[in-house]
Amino acid sequence: MKLLSKKLLIICLLLSLVSVLGACSSDDADTANKVPLDPNSTAVHDPSVIKVNNTYWVFGSHLASGYSNDLISWEQYSSHVHDDNPLIPNVTEKLSAGLNWAQTNTLWAPDVIQLKADGKYYMYYNMCEGSSPRSALGVAVADNVDGPYKKKQLLLKSGMAGDNQDGTLYDAEIYPGEYHATQHPNVVDPDVFYDQNGKLWMVYGSYSGGIFILELDPATGMPKPGQGYGKKLLGGNHSRIEAPYVLYSPKTDYYYLFLSYGGLASDGGYNIRVARSKNPDGPYYDVQGHNMINAHGDTAFDDEAIEPYGAKLIGNFKFFESNLGYVSPGHNSAYYNQETRKMYVIFHTRYPGHGERHQVRSHQMLMNSKDWPVITPHNYTGEDVGVYSESDVVGTYQYVNHGKDIQTGDGNITKSKNIKLLADGTITGAVEGTWELTGDYTVNITINGNTYYGVFLEQLDRGLRENVMTFSALSNRGVTIWGSQIPQ
Repeated sequence: MKLLSKKLLIICLLLSLVSVLGACSSDDADTANKVPLDPNSTAVHDPSVIKVNNTYWVFGSHLASGYSNDLISWEQYSSHVHDDNPLIPNVTEKLSAGLNWAQTNTLWAPDVIQLKADGKYYMYYNMCEGSSPRSALGVAVADNVDGPYKKKQLLLKSGMAGDNQDGTLYDAEIYPGEYHATQHPNVVDPDVFYDQNGKLWMVYGSYSGGIFILELDPATGMPKPGQGYGKKLLGGNHSRIEAPYVLYSPKTDYYYLFLSYGGLASDGGYNIRVARSKNPDGPYYDVQGHNMINAHGDTAFDDEAIEPYGAKLIGNFKFFESNLGYVSPGHNSAYYNQETRKMYVIFHTRYPGHGERHQVRSHQMLMNSKDWPVITPHNYTGEDVGVYSESDVVGTYQYVNHGKDIQTGDGNITKSKNIKLLADGTITGAVEGTWELTGDYTVNITINGNTYYGVFLEQLDRGLRENVMTFSALSNRGVTIWGSQIPQ
């Protein structure tokens, strides 16, 4: 098998170390740019969310997990792959087939869903060698969300070489043809979801041949026969796209496909993007109308080729006045609360000045006037959207433009600049333009001829320790801008 570049091996090694790094400070951190960690959060890398009764659970890489009753304060439940982990006791023995195939001793980003057919909890786990897409994906089942999960079956594997072409193990189905890493998926990063017609789907993939989707049997949670690896949605040629997650919005009747571009390390430029479709299995289009099937490079790790695709919702940033910011935010899940009609994005992030240390973040998302979700600037603390007047929103703001680039390299952080929203509808300061309230909380902001469609929301600024007005808006070019007000 032809191995991938050393770059992917480095990423894998960083991922295997990340839960350890999450528990300690980095001695060589850039103290000049250090921002405070959140004492209410915890370290779960690649958090996948599920709500059970009144508790939100997140499951992540290395069998780490945590829970929260409010999406604000988190408690750690498990961490590290060892035989006493309560999620899968004796994990090294029970999942030995997958671990041996993947030539690894750890697990990557899982997804947990409660099947309607039997009420049990299904964990779609996966493992990967790292310097190649030598991976395995399986399912384990538990009566309770916190385990213990018992292995049911391996479903898929990738990275076969030579005559070993059995891409899927389900019902002994043989994937047709030799495995090609630039065309076929790395079988990791699953997300399992129901569509509005009760069909069950699994979207998955990372780098390699791209992001794929399979239809599952809702009675068993197993892939339906005859699909091979499923239908390709985007990616290929080792384009740095991974962590797919699909969320349906009953407000807009769209399926939103969230993705992470770039690399997960603090200098990797991880960022969250989104596309949408009227069908769970696509095709998915971004805000510019690009069909996401074309989001791939002609050569490996060609970031410039994929940067134009997908609306970028958040990347590296720092609010200068608040001394708050993130680096490499990504690998998100998302949740829609049918009772409160609130929508959230849950992801991990690193912080300026803290090396590879990471925490779980929960931000509320709101729909703009064009039916695209935007991520609000500050971590969720229970805020509700309101009816805002001109007097509520005028003032000085810390302004960030997230752009469309993948911000690789140490210190590649967009730092805020100050602007003013004036009562006459103009914007002055670091950028100039106009703004206009278009509804109770929706706003159109025009800067340099580009209009951004967004929302206002009053939020707690943890750095300033005050409630402030914020805005988040997305342009038709797929660029997000944020503002966080500076109290006068």
